[in-house]
Amino acid sequence: MGIYTKTGDKGETSFINGERVRKNDLRIEVYGTLDELNSLLGVTMHFVEETYLKEILSSIQNDLFTLTASLAALHNHSTNSSTKYPKIAPKHIKEMETRIDEFEGKLSEQKCFLLPGGTQAASFLHLSRTVARRSERLLVSLSEVYPVSGDIMKYINRLSDLLYVLARYSNEKLQVKEQQPIYKYFEDAETEEGKEVTTDSN
Repeated sequence: MGIYTKTGDKGETSFINGERVRKNDLRIEVYGTLDELNSLLGVTMHFVEETYLKEILSSIQNDLFTLTASLAALHNHSTNSSTKYPKIAPKHIKEMETRIDEFEGKLSEQKCFLLPGGTQAASFLHLSRTVARRSERLLVSLSEVYPVSGDIMKYINRLSDLLYVLARYSNEKLQVKEQQPIYKYFEDAETEEGKEVTTDSN
């Protein structure tokens, strides 16, 4: 089967049940963003050296395929209640929470917001976290129109938390100091001539 079908040249695509929709349909936007997140995790793995972290990210990639397939099945009008399809279950969420607790226990206490960055692995984990958050926002919008299981919402919420913890862990593992934001203030906010004042929370 060739990669191009020429059936999408006019901005439409098909669901598995044959339904034709515009490519900017909210469902397609969600599936595409989850695919973006999955691809970004693949890039992130390239910069992660620890085998255990690679295994976690690989597991998440497979979970995201399960999650997307579950969404597609929920939105497929030809799917009936007896049809078996992949789905995110409470065990996936529990596993995610266990990993969050595991790595959070290895970190120093966080007392302020932190600038995303540090090692290459941490930087890409932070970027992946933001795409996970965007996926979550889109899923919230989708849930207002189409069915979205509570387990899917919980999973994607925990995922961004895990990616954040892994980013911090990646920095601390290599003793890369996390940077705090420097807030800028103006003595007179109503004029362009206000004197700039910077504060460092260190």
